[in-house]
Amino acid sequence: MMKNSRQIAFETLYKIFYDDAYSNIALDKALAGLESGKSFAARLVYGVVERRITLDSIIESFCKKPKPKVLIILRMGVYQLYFMDKVPSNAAINESVELANKNGLSFYSKLINAVLHNADEKRINIEDIKENSVKYSVPENLLHMWYKAYGEEPVNAFLPCLNESAPVFAVPNLQFVDAEELLYELNCDGMEGEVIGGLVEITSSFDLNKSRAFQNGLFHIEDISCYNAVQALGIEQNDVVLDICSAPGGKAFTAASFMKDKGTIYALDIYEHRINLIKNGAARLSLKSVVPMINDGMQFNSELPAADKIICDVPCSGFGIIRRKPEIRYKNLDSIKNLPEMQMKILETSAKYLKKGGRLLYSTCTLNKRENEKITEAFVAGHADFRILESKTTFPEEKGGDGFFYSVIERI
Repeated sequence: MMKNSRQIAFETLYKIFYDDAYSNIALDKALAGLESGKSFAARLVYGVVERRITLDSIIESFCKKPKPKVLIILRMGVYQLYFMDKVPSNAAINESVELANKNGLSFYSKLINAVLHNADEKRINIEDIKENSVKYSVPENLLHMWYKAYGEEPVNAFLPCLNESAPVFAVPNLQFVDAEELLYELNCDGMEGEVIGGLVEITSSFDLNKSRAFQNGLFHIEDISCYNAVQALGIEQNDVVLDICSAPGGKAFTAASFMKDKGTIYALDIYEHRINLIKNGAARLSLKSVVPMINDGMQFNSELPAADKIICDVPCSGFGIIRRKPEIRYKNLDSIKNLPEMQMKILETSAKYLKKGGRLLYSTCTLNKRENEKITEAFVAGHADFRILESKTTFPEEKGGDGFFYSVIERI
């Protein structure tokens, strides 16, 4: 029997919450067996993960400590009632009861029916919730870390953005088109957008596999915060550039575009399958300057050349891209405590390749000063021949980029 979208969402959510599966991987695998309703299933999965704390608070008002599978069905039901306007209340409730019956939970069907009816009839206004942790579904420990590091006003300003769709930006391949010309090509593909800071924000739904402009190598996708960081490095034609943790290659492709494909960018990563992503992307974009190579960023490689510019975008906790990967917000903070040691090791190793007068970009897609300012400040304090030229933290914005940090460091 073919599974419907709610069944797919139920099974996927169980894997995410109780088997520690990654949402995008688990969902992509599950959707492969679904003929219709893929967008509904995806919205339900990502929405329930995103709003888990809010949903649990609502459920707890009407029911105490339901069993795991019952809790998932209740989360799905409440999400449909509160956040999916196009789903009628009776459908959200009846389908939740039916889902329980189909999954051996008939004993709990009356409970599920009662809780969802109460949640619908005695609606809690999300905007009236005073606790920001519950209102925006952000764990208290993460929220407190942000408040301590950045202050309440900027954090409260970006919290609403964490539960909104992230904007998508197309970076024009400057060998062939600028932003205005790319927008025209995208319009011809049936896509809508607007030019923002040399990029095109795609404002309509799209399928890259059906975009002639994408297949012809006229653009690649990259967040504007990352694009701006690469731009700040000041890459010039004929530079030798090392992109230390390159895959899937967006930063290298942006750098190559700034250079008009004149120079050499060694796009480095530790795994072959990730190197293949870079190779395929560079080939699609007709970039000859990008040279993908397997390399361990934590080990000095004497075969690599001295570089004019270095891009050092290190692995991080990812707290700046929560709206793209909602489960990141629930990371145990203890699980990331060893990241700064690895990040410093990659930075120390990367700096050894930099020519005198050259510049290095250290960047992360996280909002955590232990992985950001404290790394670069400690590095410069321990190396008299390096200085910080510029550091910047960006917070998620409705019409802007993700949370991001970068620092441009010069070798004196």
